[in-house]
Amino acid sequence: MEYQYPRFTPEMKRTHTILMPNMAPIHFQMIVEAMRDEGYKVELLDNSGHDVAQEGLKYVHNDTCYPALLVIGQFINALKSGKYDLDHTALIITQTGGGCRASNYIHLLRKALVKAGFPQVPVASLNFSGLEKDSGFKLTLPLVRKVLAAVFYGDELMSLANQTRPYENKPGSADALVQSWVREIAAQFDQKRGVTLSDMTANFNAIARDFSQIDVTYSPKVKVGVVGEIYVKYSPLGNNHLEEFLHSEDCEVNLPGLMGFVQYCIANTSITIRLYGGSRIVALGADALMKWLTRREQRMIDAIARYPQFHAPTLFEHTMQLAKGVIGYGNKMGEGWLLTSEMMELQKTGFENIVCAQPFGCLPNHICGKGMINKIRTIYPNANITPIDYDPSATRVNQENRIKLMLSVARERLNGQNGGTGTPQPVYGEVKVPGVKVPGLAPAFAEN
Repeated sequence: MEYQYPRFTPEMKRTHTILMPNMAPIHFQMIVEAMRDEGYKVELLDNSGHDVAQEGLKYVHNDTCYPALLVIGQFINALKSGKYDLDHTALIITQTGGGCRASNYIHLLRKALVKAGFPQVPVASLNFSGLEKDSGFKLTLPLVRKVLAAVFYGDELMSLANQTRPYENKPGSADALVQSWVREIAAQFDQKRGVTLSDMTANFNAIARDFSQIDVTYSPKVKVGVVGEIYVKYSPLGNNHLEEFLHSEDCEVNLPGLMGFVQYCIANTSITIRLYGGSRIVALGADALMKWLTRREQRMIDAIARYPQFHAPTLFEHTMQLAKGVIGYGNKMGEGWLLTSEMMELQKTGFENIVCAQPFGCLPNHICGKGMINKIRTIYPNANITPIDYDPSATRVNQENRIKLMLSVARERLNGQNGGTGTPQPVYGEVKVPGVKVPGLAPAFAEN
């Protein structure tokens, strides 16, 4: 007889605590607040370490996707901690709805819960694809607007913090400002503010202004971009705290925003219909949503661009165009063509050094990431890209040693030991930039 797994019902909204895995720490803090405003009792998990991966290995086949193994391990480790009333605890997991194995994590999780002795714990699906139609967890319009706003705010905070942290005179200033703004956005959500175009524009401007006022001293740094599978790219648990490691190596880090992946999923709706057929109305709806997001994306970019010391991200539309003639838009499993486009975008904006983080055995990433490196190098000869595999058997020491080899090449170029690269590099000097209290970064570029 087929096992009937427990459903997350509407009544559980009042009675159950929902545990959520932590992928993008800044973004997810605000997403949790948005869900709480809608009446859900949500807790963001922060348990990590060796025990989490070991729990995953107990209940998931070791050949499965590494992010699935970690997320399931994090859930089961939390349920075994004794902190929760197991009869009033639920789990929530995202589903992209695409061809990636991530869409099947929820089924793996339910089987793992039975094996681990937690068959009564229901799992809710957070998705925009119409999956799990019988779930009591509903994405209402107010919740969707708050979640999308949280992603935009998280992208700006992440970008500006990464551009400020390596140069701050008082260590911790950027991180403290991030948490201050996370609390401010949460308060605005409580007051039903922060989601209109005018509110978001005001917040974008205020965030950029606050970061511009942090005391910094600019000096040449190795610039490193991070791309890869969505979970391993952002999650400290998934990438062994890659971002922290790069900061400890005195690098400036650039993680392309999470909104880019959201826009990629929406763009693929139209692409699929135009390539293979489907409802034109659905395609027009996706295009309309893309325009709605682009308008807000432009406001965020404009806010950052007001300050010459900051590098403003480019519009998703521009990133998307970079794939043209390099990789087909029909290549959309996992991160698909977006992964290639992001690497090219980083090359064009001065981040020649790239870590491509991928779960071992993730076929889409091996094709669109690792498999495209030589092609990218034919277009950008100075591309210094290293793919790093993450899985239970990969040791952190080996991963970091490979990254250090990439950084050694980057430092040689930065120090001019290899001669001119012909790539535009920032000019540092005693430049007075409005809002910067110490010597700043010139808003000009020079050829080496």
